Amino acid sequence: MRISIEEINREIEEEVIIRCHQVDDEIIQIMNRLKSKTVTLVGYDGDIIYRIKPNDIFYIEAVEGKVFIYCRDRVYESKQKLYELEQICGSKRFFRASKSLIINITKISHIKPSISGRFEAGMENGETIVVSRQYVPVLKSMLGL
Repeated sequence: MRISIEEINREIEEEVIIRCHQVDDEIIQIMNRLKSKTVTLVGYDGDIIYRIKPNDIFYIEAVEGKVFIYCRDRVYESKQKLYELEQICGSKRFFRASKSLIINITKISHIKPSISGRFEAGMENGETIVVSRQYVPVLKSMLGL
């Protein structure tokens, strides 16, 4: 399959053309993904409510009954449960690293083995996150290791 991208002027309406021999389930899934709205999450910083794009998220963590969304320079509180955010972000970019942590794998700069079969994931923002040993095989698979 050949994929082409053409940049156009802002005055021209964007369009996606799919040329195929037959419309099958895979083509329908591609069409549905293209039609779906962009996912944004809601984060709170005091009284201020922010819209957060999944691309901006480094990781999401549950601490003492509260859920926090960590971005490069800011931390937001979420009113949603961790499993709800996992479903919303549920794509090939996010993965469960422990019972209380979800990581955006596109923000991982490096990984290294740690004690007791765990891994340490170094994030692009300089933070280090521990991946529980039961989730290490999933991380390896997602990273193609």
